[in-house]
Amino acid sequence: MPIMPRVLIIGSGFAGMSAACFMAKAGWDVTIVETLETPGGRARQICEEGFSFDMGPSWYWMPEVFSNFFAAFNKKVSDYYHLQRLNPSYRVYTAGKAEDIPADFDSLQRFFESYEKGAGEQLSLFLQEAEDKYKIGMQRLVFQPGLSISEFADWKTFQGLIRLNIFNSIESHIRKYFRHPFLLRLLEFPILFLGALPSNTPALYSLLNYADMVLGTWYPTGGIYSVVAAMHQLASELGVKFHFSEKVTSIVVEGKSAKKIITDKNEYFADVVIGGADYHYIETSLLSSSFRSYSDKYWDSRTMAPSCLMYYVGLNKRLQNIQHHNLFLDTSFEDHALDIYVNKIWPANPSFYVSVASVTDSTVAPAGGENLVFLVPVAADLKDNAIIHDQYFELIKNRFEKLTGNSISSNIVFKKSFGVNDFKETYNAFKGNAYGLANTLWQTAVFKPRCKSKKVKNLFYTGQLTVPGPGVPPSLISGQIVAEQVVKEFGSYLHATKNNN
Repeated sequence: MPIMPRVLIIGSGFAGMSAACFMAKAGWDVTIVETLETPGGRARQICEEGFSFDMGPSWYWMPEVFSNFFAAFNKKVSDYYHLQRLNPSYRVYTAGKAEDIPADFDSLQRFFESYEKGAGEQLSLFLQEAEDKYKIGMQRLVFQPGLSISEFADWKTFQGLIRLNIFNSIESHIRKYFRHPFLLRLLEFPILFLGALPSNTPALYSLLNYADMVLGTWYPTGGIYSVVAAMHQLASELGVKFHFSEKVTSIVVEGKSAKKIITDKNEYFADVVIGGADYHYIETSLLSSSFRSYSDKYWDSRTMAPSCLMYYVGLNKRLQNIQHHNLFLDTSFEDHALDIYVNKIWPANPSFYVSVASVTDSTVAPAGGENLVFLVPVAADLKDNAIIHDQYFELIKNRFEKLTGNSISSNIVFKKSFGVNDFKETYNAFKGNAYGLANTLWQTAVFKPRCKSKKVKNLFYTGQLTVPGPGVPPSLISGQIVAEQVVKEFGSYLHATKNNN
């Protein structure tokens, strides 16, 4: 009986578990080692006093990516969790009022028209162009391993690159269609998380507006952790072995091959190693310097997307007139972006986001209670501490109370914060980032850190610091990309050599 080739995966985030499932499907013996006590990485969960909070991602966009992932294993999303589209998609608070963003496109057009004459038709044109970018990106760019510029050399891909409008800014692109300040802010808000000012972000990323306003905002009952649990279950069904609460301390390289990993509890031999933990951490802490693909100078020169300051808050009362997703854009969006990307300081008057999942899902809070997650985007690598956390919570809590008309100060029965230092200490996140590398032109596709080591022939990487980039759907795709690359390069070779031994 042939011996199955062994792949060892470091980290059980979305990318790591995606890679594990595809490797198991290809007939490999798959083991995941995870330093935390549960799967999910940054998408893990807090369960305290009857509340459950998604610690990381809370938006479910691009539902077809999830459907396609499970379909690859002859499964359906509905085999694992219930999914519903939110309507309204979210609420936006400005200094003057609160606006609910309709999920229905006809209603959305009328909403735009109410702000600017002709904007309803312009929205249709804008999103048609954004849909074109989305489809080209998904068909021609997203699933490329980013190992060579030749991946983009065929004529159809070249034509697609021209149509992606990568050399113009999203700021100028949006202003070709709209003028009203609120509509501009609404369309630019996703850019806040990409890692650059709208003036420095390629117009390509209007595809996010298509994902938002056409594909929609969805919610899996139980929260995003339901997706984590589903992937963990699927991986286990495929035979993937998990080792939790086990910290990898080194990757042992002999010649030009990774032979095994050492943990604080054991050692594991492998034919291939896939790093699903922080790319920079693996390079600088688990490999000797002679086997790194990138220098300290390279990493220091990278432009980072934001980190964030988060608060998980449980209330012993229900809120009035609140939505599931809430954006607080009542202060200067431009000033906040400058503080993140240019000044790199703690923002004076930040925009922020609040998820109240209990509006949709009664399972995430005790009866009569409410589950809130506050998120403030901040610059990566800031110095933070408990005093700063307390100061910012008071700042955004007061604005939340004023704008929503809900008093919560005396009803908080659970609160936990998570900031830049926590991203570093818990996830070994480079510079405490929450959203990976900035999505600038020169940090896209082949310009990202490679998914294959330059110096260790059987060491690969997956996750938000490599292709295709940050976010849950890209992480699922990243795992598939790296698995396909491993099988392409090593699958038949390993089977043949093992069968001949």
